[in-house]
Amino acid sequence: MKSLNDDKTTVAELKARILAFVHEREWEQFHAPKNLSMALAAEAGELMEHFLWAEAGASRDIAKNDPARRKKIEEELADVIIYALEFANATGIDVASAIESKMEANGKKYPVEKARGRSEKYTEL
Repeated sequence: MKSLNDDKTTVAELKARILAFVHEREWEQFHAPKNLSMALAAEAGELMEHFLWAEAGASRDIAKNDPARRKKIEEELADVIIYALEFANATGIDVASAIESKMEANGKKYPVEKARGRSEKYTEL
């Protein structure tokens, strides 16, 4: 099996690998958008658990400097991304196109000259 890394792996390759994994197990029958969105939310919650009650700076240290914890964090992040990409597979969403559209919309809501260095919602800028 080919080793993956961010520099050389496309979103299409990830989606295809996930789709093959699901197909081999005949899981498509369970992967309705409702179920996938709920699984995605559950996995996001498991990722958040690693940072519960930690201050912002401490959360950075947890993610970067604790090898055992980092491995678990990587696994939870992978679960989140896998479910998100399988959601895209199941619904026919082109992830790159959706991200491009959303980034364009966010650019209009959060213009650099108003949003740089600020955390307020776009309605408060």
